[in-house]
Amino acid sequence: MILRSFVLLFLALLTVCPSRLSAIDKKDVEFLEMVEGRSFQYFVKAVNPANGLVLDKASNSKAPDFKYAPASIAAVGFGLAALTAGAERGWIGKDAAAGQVRTTLEFFSEKMESEHGFFYHFVDMETGKRVWDCELSSIDTALFLAGALTAAQYFDTPEIKALARKLYERVDWKWMANGSPFLTMGWKPGKQFLPYVWGDYNESMVMYILAMGSPTFPLTGKSWEALKRTRGIYKGHELIISPPLFTHQFSHAFIDFRGKRDAFADYFENSVQATLANRQFCIDSAASFKTYGKDSWGLTASIGPDGYRAYGAPPGPALHDGTIAPSAAAASIVFTPEYSLSAMKHWYAKYRNDLWGNYGFADSFNLDRDFFAPDVYGINQGPTVLMIENYRSGLIWKLFMSRPEVRKGMEAAGFGGHAALSAVPAQPPVEMAAYFLHKRPFLKVERIGDALKPEDLRLGAATWGKARKSVELDKKYLQSGFNFQPDYRVKADLLANSRYFF
Repeated sequence: MILRSFVLLFLALLTVCPSRLSAIDKKDVEFLEMVEGRSFQYFVKAVNPANGLVLDKASNSKAPDFKYAPASIAAVGFGLAALTAGAERGWIGKDAAAGQVRTTLEFFSEKMESEHGFFYHFVDMETGKRVWDCELSSIDTALFLAGALTAAQYFDTPEIKALARKLYERVDWKWMANGSPFLTMGWKPGKQFLPYVWGDYNESMVMYILAMGSPTFPLTGKSWEALKRTRGIYKGHELIISPPLFTHQFSHAFIDFRGKRDAFADYFENSVQATLANRQFCIDSAASFKTYGKDSWGLTASIGPDGYRAYGAPPGPALHDGTIAPSAAAASIVFTPEYSLSAMKHWYAKYRNDLWGNYGFADSFNLDRDFFAPDVYGINQGPTVLMIENYRSGLIWKLFMSRPEVRKGMEAAGFGGHAALSAVPAQPPVEMAAYFLHKRPFLKVERIGDALKPEDLRLGAATWGKARKSVELDKKYLQSGFNFQPDYRVKADLLANSRYFF
């Protein structure tokens, strides 16, 4: 009986202390302290103290400018959760952190524009008013709520707890579903829901858990069950397809999926495989791009030489141009601790003069284009702080998972219930091949005008195969590839398999 109790206690300690996933030496602890602590400063300095709004992006070398960018409500959510880590680590006084949380929640409760409890994606840093033509965002509101509920669980201030509960309970998830099993991606004035829904596996998992756990307007487990989970394989790594790494990190920054599964998957292991596949693709593409390598990997949504892109790796469409985001590896530290640490130490040792600044690592860099991002983004700094803290202490996981609403949502999704015991047979995974610049065959074919439609060409595979002139695209119309405004440049990827050139 004593031995059994000791074993159970030991297992419990392993669960509480994720750092035991991998032994790290004193120097690594000091390095992580530096990276997490410097990244945390974003949520102290790039914040309007009058309302708690957090800049979407800020210069990594200059003082924050509240006119430089609008506020991102998702960044606010990550910042609220990050304040718990900052207070725990002593990077900010606990009273000061609680004051910032209270100011933020009061502003969101009383002055922020909202509809049915949802907030706009981007707002003015001073007034909280909607900017650009942005939508009431379901996912960004959910990330804000996740941070608010996490902070409310940490700070003992009654006002914080009451405000977080009020903000959460007034969100009408059923309204945002608009009669569908799925939540729509947003709504715009004029009572127009966006035509897109959150119907696939991605970063929306935390949103659905919160929606199903709602005490006022809950969705049912049918929404979770209906999510599409297409599986793929790349170089032996099988996972649910969702190419950018942030889609495998955002929900995991709050939800501790370790040792849990529903009827469909072990989502923690799924993120492990996604990270390994992402890293392997960068290694495989190293001959094409100078930035990539075994210690320089991580494709996720970030700024690139040609603008903001949702970079990703197979399985699934691999949009990439040699741009690496350090947050991709940093926020995967709970999944691949050794590889993530090795990458961060490599970048710090080799590129810190260009890549390291006020808030730690810059958003991204691309050696082929001699590009080092001058800015950092709140939605990348936030997961960096939260995931490193989860790796070190499990703090964010413990706080969020202790919420009764979260436990209700997890039960509705089938974690630990009958659904988890009777797993749904998965569809056969799709084997994915990747095409690399240094390996692609170059086929010369005749020039094609953009004004022509594909059906006008009437060219079979044999015709393409015999052609000997290079393909060019006019600049008048977008025929294939990516339209990079304002220069209207066209990037066309021509792929081939054993039967077709397409």
